[in-house]
Amino acid sequence: MRRRLAALLIVPALALTASACGSDDDKGDKDKADPSASSSASSAAVPKPVDSASPMPEVKGDAGKQATIEVPKGDPSGKFVVHAVSEGDGAVVKKDDLVSMNFTGKVWKSGKDLGSSYQEGGAPQLITAGSETVIPAFAQALVGQKEGSRVLVVAPPAAGFGSQGNQQAGVSGTDTLVFALDVGEVVPKKVEGKQAAIPSDLPQIKADDEAPATISVPKNDPPAKLVDQVLIQGKGAEVKSGKSVTMQYSGAAWKINEGKKKATLFDSSWKSGQPFSTVIGQGQVIPGWDKGLVGKHVGDRVLLVIPAAQAYGDEAKGEELPAKSTLVFVVDILATS
Repeated sequence: MRRRLAALLIVPALALTASACGSDDDKGDKDKADPSASSSASSAAVPKPVDSASPMPEVKGDAGKQATIEVPKGDPSGKFVVHAVSEGDGAVVKKDDLVSMNFTGKVWKSGKDLGSSYQEGGAPQLITAGSETVIPAFAQALVGQKEGSRVLVVAPPAAGFGSQGNQQAGVSGTDTLVFALDVGEVVPKKVEGKQAAIPSDLPQIKADDEAPATISVPKNDPPAKLVDQVLIQGKGAEVKSGKSVTMQYSGAAWKINEGKKKATLFDSSWKSGQPFSTVIGQGQVIPGWDKGLVGKHVGDRVLLVIPAAQAYGDEAKGEELPAKSTLVFVVDILATS
């Protein structure tokens, strides 16, 4: 979606997940390709993972650092391999858990590096285990692993980017991919804590559940200046300009929802099944996000009220987001790196 909230979540040379920028009725910019759609877009069914197959790549190096992957000669087996190279001592990752993960990747046939989250500019990824919005090579490989494990994954096309491949990453529709995954910690899907009182002339927020927030817009004109009120104070790292931030969010336009107890959302990360990540403070998102989120902290819940001049100005984004709209967002900051 063009400058809706941000570009696709991209780490060096590889987009892992689908964009979290769908509107409330799933309408979006049709002209922006999604190179990271799950292989459900492919006609081939995802094979059931196995622990081993011949031939097997080798993963070298210490967990917690960029791995070295050695691919054997010969063609891959065609099987979806998920093999614990080393087992951690943490909790077992369950389906729908939100878990941090580092990766190093390679294309089997060409030997092309797919990058690593350990590279400069990279960062750990937050992945919803088992989510259909994440390629099976990551989503399915995390389920059942322990925190702290290093996992070798051999992903045939159906477990990777499907028959369409990933042109952006240089992956064809017939390429088998090899990954070393370092499983991090299971993290909360939303922030926790007692929410502060909100002035009556600002939108009221209810975000207790793991679901899109309820936003109630008051029957008065919106503020002329940016509002960035912290509703729950976190104790985590500070969000700094140029760093990646991962969050849950819900958004609504002020005027068309004025006086409504439950605003119609034009956007929410909860609808994608995957938190949203972007580099903040660098113009990859609307100015109100850059200005309102830099300096906040992991664990914060933030109410953003963004004047049109710091949002989309005179540009309409559909029925739920008219031109010259003041925007209301509730944002839970989950991680930064």
